[in-house]
Amino acid sequence: MSREIGAVRMTGPGGPGVLKPGRVALPWPAGPRDVLVRLKAAGVNPADVYFRAFGPYVGDGRNVILGHDGAGIVEEIGAEVSGVRVGDAVCFCHGGIGGAPGTYSEYAVVPEPLLVAKPENVDFREAAALPLVFITIHESLSERARVADGDRVLIHAGAGGTGHIGVQVARLLGGRVAATVSTRAKAEFVSGLGVERPILYRDEDFVEACREWTGGRGLDVALDNVGEDVFRRTLKAMSTYGRVVTLIGTPGDTKEEDAYNGNLSLYNVMMLTPMWRGLSARMSEQAAMVRQGMSWLAQGRIRIHVDRTFPLERAAEAHAHIEAGGATGKIVLTIDD
Repeated sequence: MSREIGAVRMTGPGGPGVLKPGRVALPWPAGPRDVLVRLKAAGVNPADVYFRAFGPYVGDGRNVILGHDGAGIVEEIGAEVSGVRVGDAVCFCHGGIGGAPGTYSEYAVVPEPLLVAKPENVDFREAAALPLVFITIHESLSERARVADGDRVLIHAGAGGTGHIGVQVARLLGGRVAATVSTRAKAEFVSGLGVERPILYRDEDFVEACREWTGGRGLDVALDNVGEDVFRRTLKAMSTYGRVVTLIGTPGDTKEEDAYNGNLSLYNVMMLTPMWRGLSARMSEQAAMVRQGMSWLAQGRIRIHVDRTFPLERAAEAHAHIEAGGATGKIVLTIDD
């Protein structure tokens, strides 16, 4: 006899109102290496908002359960699972692109290799908020941009869910960090994370600010999480042979060909590609990144700021809150027993 669980599903692409709480069949038992996790919290990411508005990678968006990040307790395990036990506290990044259900649900079915132990001194909200953004930042700043000691690094939207982790990781890698922010309160927030040069982009030109901060040399590394106009203007703030990472996609060079003439390296990062294209080995590598992030979080080397939580059934309000702008740090859904 099938068991029903609470979940929030899309009725189709559209505004926050397409997210509807209801009951769905529990997809368990599953494969021999799968694990059933009773979720306690789920992270909400801009990618969720994008898939809700425009449709997921897989399918037409009807009855899709969004959400990539989750944290909870192992409730059952497949016959070939050996690395986790019933009762373990875990977190992960899996699902939510269409196809495999995401984490806007009371339960998630997760392949064992993708599970990461939750440290005792990290709460479930923090554990659910970290995986996707830490993978993104690790791929961006460590693997692609290769931030090293003394590098001058600009993080756009430095007080946001992704940006505030980027600031901290760039510092741990030895970088000196500037960050664009919208308000003085956010400038104080990122300064507390170690930002040397907060830039209130509404009050000053960030290109000029970066040039002044670097003594005219320009930036070694920049991370863009904003869009086309900001990306192209960032090219003008770079040093020769600088490295620019975008999470939005590369729209092309400026009319003055700043990227070409400056010998800049441009990198795209979309950390959901391995899940979408079934690259299981890379997904396991991403789980190892999450493991590193959880270790740093438990040691106090980084911290994750949860801006606000919403109960699962109010996922639509969480999306509206993100779209309204102004959030500092991450948004999390809490899931009752």
